[in-house]
Amino acid sequence: MDLYFERKGNGFPILCLHGHPGNARCLEVFTEHLAQRFQTISPDLRGYGKSKAQGNFQMSDHLLDLEELLDKLQIKRCLLLGWSLGGILALELALKHPQRFTGLILIASAARPFGSHPRVNGFELLATGVAGIVNWIVPGWELNIELLGKRSLFRYLIQQQTPQTYQYLATYAVKAYLQTSLAAHNALNLALKERYNRLNDLEKIQFPCLVLAGAEDRHITAASSKETAQKIKHCQWQCYQNTAHLFPWEIPNIVLKDLDSWLEKYPQVVDMSNIIL
Repeated sequence: MDLYFERKGNGFPILCLHGHPGNARCLEVFTEHLAQRFQTISPDLRGYGKSKAQGNFQMSDHLLDLEELLDKLQIKRCLLLGWSLGGILALELALKHPQRFTGLILIASAARPFGSHPRVNGFELLATGVAGIVNWIVPGWELNIELLGKRSLFRYLIQQQTPQTYQYLATYAVKAYLQTSLAAHNALNLALKERYNRLNDLEKIQFPCLVLAGAEDRHITAASSKETAQKIKHCQWQCYQNTAHLFPWEIPNIVLKDLDSWLEKYPQVVDMSNIIL
C-alpha cells in the first residue's frame, strides 16, 4: 500500500498517526507545532483520506503499510505519536520493533481500550448530522452549538463545546469522516469484536512514554488510558478535567505545553544521535 503522507519540518523524525475516522490533517494541532523543531510524518492510513483501500483489509495491514513507509523514507529510528486508533497502532509498532523507536506518545488511547458510551437514539443521530452540516457551513456558530451541538453525539466527543472546538470540527472532522472508506469501518469493527488487550506485553516497552487522556472520554475512557500508563515502566500520565475524546481540539495550548515539557524532560527521545543504529 503506497500511503499518502504529509511531511513537515526538519530534524528528528516523529511518526504521527491519526484515529478513526481521520486523516493526516486531523493531526495538524500537533504537527504544525512540532514541525517548528522536528520533522513530522503523518500518513493517511489505508482506507482513510487519500490512501484508498483496494478491497477489505485487517488492522495488521496498517502495521505493514507503516513499516514500508518508514523504509521508503529511510527512517531508521523515530518517535511515535498516536491519537485514539493511531495510538493503538503506535503501541503495536513499539511492541513489534522496539529498537526502531525512541519513545511513545499516546493521545486518548489504551492497550485495553474500553468505553462508557450510552445508547444512541434517532434524535441524536439526526441532531449530529444537521449540526455537523450547519457547522461546516458556518463554523463555530454559537446558536447551532446551543440548539443542536449540545444535544447531539458531539457532546460525547467534546466536553467544552466552544466555537474554537467547533472550528476544528468544521476544518478537519467533516472531510475526514466523508473520506473514511467502508473497508476502514469494517476493519475497525472486526478488531473491536476481538477485544484488543495488550496489557501483559507492556513491560517490554523500556523507552519513555507519555499518556494523555480526557477525564470525560466516553470512547476510550480515562480509566483505560491510566491502566495502560501504570503498566509501562517509564511513563508520564496526564488527565485533563472537563475534556473528552477530542481534548487536543478543546485545550490545544495546554496539551502542547505539556507535550513540550515532556520532550524537555526526556531529550533522548528526539536526540539526532539516536538515528544511527
